[in-house]
Amino acid sequence: MDRTVPKTGSEEIELYMRTYYSLLRSTHSIQIETLEETHMAMESSLHVGARAPEPDVSALVYASLRLPDCMLDVEQVLIGQLERSFLAAGYNITDWPRVSAPGRRRRVHFDGDHTLAVLIASRSDIDDLVPTLTAYQIEWNKLHLLLQNEIPGLFLSQNPDRRTPLQDAEVAPLAAALRISHDDLRRLEVVWGECFVETLHKMAARPKDIGLRMLAGSLADYRRGTAYWWGELQDHLREAVELEGRPVYFVSSNTHSLANMLTGFARREERHLIEYIQNFNKGDLAAEYQAIRDSDDLKSLDNFLYYVLRKYLADHGEAARSSLAADEKAIGIHRIPSKHGFDIEAQVIEINKLRSDWLDARLHNGAAVELARSDALIVNIDYPLGLASYEILNRITERVDELLGVYVMGKAASLNGRVGDVMIPNVVHDEHSQNTYLFNNCFSAQDVAPYLSYGTVLDNQKAVSARGTFLQNPRYMSVFYREGYTIIEMEAGPYLSALYEAFRPQRHPYNEIVNLYGVPFETGFLYYASDTPMSKGRNLGAGSLSYAGIDPTYATAIAILRRVFANESRRIGQPDGSRAIEKA
Repeated sequence: MDRTVPKTGSEEIELYMRTYYSLLRSTHSIQIETLEETHMAMESSLHVGARAPEPDVSALVYASLRLPDCMLDVEQVLIGQLERSFLAAGYNITDWPRVSAPGRRRRVHFDGDHTLAVLIASRSDIDDLVPTLTAYQIEWNKLHLLLQNEIPGLFLSQNPDRRTPLQDAEVAPLAAALRISHDDLRRLEVVWGECFVETLHKMAARPKDIGLRMLAGSLADYRRGTAYWWGELQDHLREAVELEGRPVYFVSSNTHSLANMLTGFARREERHLIEYIQNFNKGDLAAEYQAIRDSDDLKSLDNFLYYVLRKYLADHGEAARSSLAADEKAIGIHRIPSKHGFDIEAQVIEINKLRSDWLDARLHNGAAVELARSDALIVNIDYPLGLASYEILNRITERVDELLGVYVMGKAASLNGRVGDVMIPNVVHDEHSQNTYLFNNCFSAQDVAPYLSYGTVLDNQKAVSARGTFLQNPRYMSVFYREGYTIIEMEAGPYLSALYEAFRPQRHPYNEIVNLYGVPFETGFLYYASDTPMSKGRNLGAGSLSYAGIDPTYATAIAILRRVFANESRRIGQPDGSRAIEKA
C-alpha cells in the first residue's frame, strides 16, 4: 500500500537529533554550546528568532516555564531514568530537594549549588529537555550581552535587591535597551515574578554555559522505570482496591477535571470561593461570576468554579486540600503520587462508590443508577509526554484483567482552528514509528459541542504525533497541512502503538499504514487547541490558555465521563452478565 505521508523536508531536525544523541553517548559532560548551531539551523517554530541578535521572548518564556527557578544557578544537568543510576555515578539525589517547573511535570532535584538531576520517563523527555535547555541558553546569552550596556547597567546598579514591579516610566528605556517590546518586557516580569530583577542581575553577571551528561538511557531502564511506577500504584492501593482483578477504563487527562466533576466540591464550596475572589482582590473573576449569575444560561458556572477552586486550594493551604481529599476518599477516588520514579500522578476511581447527587449535572444523562453495581475502575493518569504514553499503556494492558476502553484528552497545536477549539482525529501519523494509524474514534462533534461555549468542534481530523515541541518548523507543518493534517500533538501515536500490541501478537510495525478498527475495546481521542503555530505569534510561548482553557477542558472531560458511564451502565445491565461493551 502506498504511503500517504510525504517526506517533510525536516532534514535539519533529524540532524539536530542525531547530533545530541551521538554526543550524549559520551561518558563525560557535553556543553550545550555545541548544539547551538544545529538548533538554530533547525529553524524551530517555537524559536523563530534563534539566529536574530534580538531576544526571542516567546522562546525564552516557553523555556523558563518548563525549567525550575533554580536554573539561574545551574551549570550542570544530569539525566537518568532511575535513582540508582545517579547513585552509581556518585550523586545521592535522594538527599537533594525536589524542584519543579510550572509548565512541565518531571521529577527534578537540585543540589543547592550548580547541579540539576532530571529523571526521564522515555526518549521523549530527552527530545523535550535538550532543545529547551539550548533555547534557554541562547536567549540568556543574548540578554547577557545587552545587559552590559549603559542603561541596563544603571538600572541594575540602582536596584540591587529589588522585588517590586517595574514602574511605567522604567519600562520604555529598559525595553529599548534590551531590544524587546514593552509588552514582552512585562511578560518576562510576569513569568519571573519577584525574581525578575534578580534574574537580570544573574544574566548580566555571566554568560550561561550549561553542561549536560546522560547517566543512563537504555530501553530496559525505561521499562524498569515504568514497572516501578506500576509497583507504587499497587502498593498504594493494596489495602483498598485489587487493581489487577477489576475491569478498567483507562483515561489520560489531568489530575483535576475528572475529580472536580465527580466530587461536586466546588459547588458545595461556592460561597467560600466567591468570598475568596472578592476578598483577595480578584476583580476580573468577581466580575465574571456576576456576569454568569446575571445571564439566563448558567452552564458555565461549574467551569468557572472549577477554575477558581485551583487558586483557592493553592492559597488556602492544607485545610482546604484536606477537606477535598476527604470527599474524594468518600467516593472512592484514590490519588497516587509518584514518589520514587518519574513524575506521573495517577487516580484510581471506583465507579460503584460515586454519589449521583454529587455529580456535575452535565453527567447525569450519561450515568444510570445501575452504576452502584459496577465492578469497574477508572484509571486516570496525568497525561505523560510522548513515548512515556506507550510505556505506561503497555504496562497497564499487560497487568489488568480486562481493558474496557481507552480515552485520551490532551492539548495540541491546531493548523486550521483557533485556540480553544476541540479537535477529534481518526487518522494519526506517528513520527516515532513512522506509522499512519487508522482507527474508529468513538467520539464525534455531537459528543462535545453541547458543552463547549466558546469554541468549535472539528471531527474527522488527521493528527501528527511529533517528537517534541521544538522539533517542528514551518516547512514541517506546511507539508503535513497540505496533506490534510491539522493537529500536532505528542502522545496519540505512542498510545496507538501500545493499543496495537494489546490485541495483535507482535510488536507494532514501522513505516506502515496500520488499521486499528478491530481493537476489541473502545478508543477515543479528544484534543483542544492550545496554540495555532501557523498564525504569526501564536505559538506556545506567546501566551497562556488560562481561563479560556477551562471551557474545552471540561467539554472534553464531560464527553469522556458520559461515555464511560453510558458504556458501564450498558455492560452491567446485560442480562447474561457479559462484560463486553456494546458499541454505542
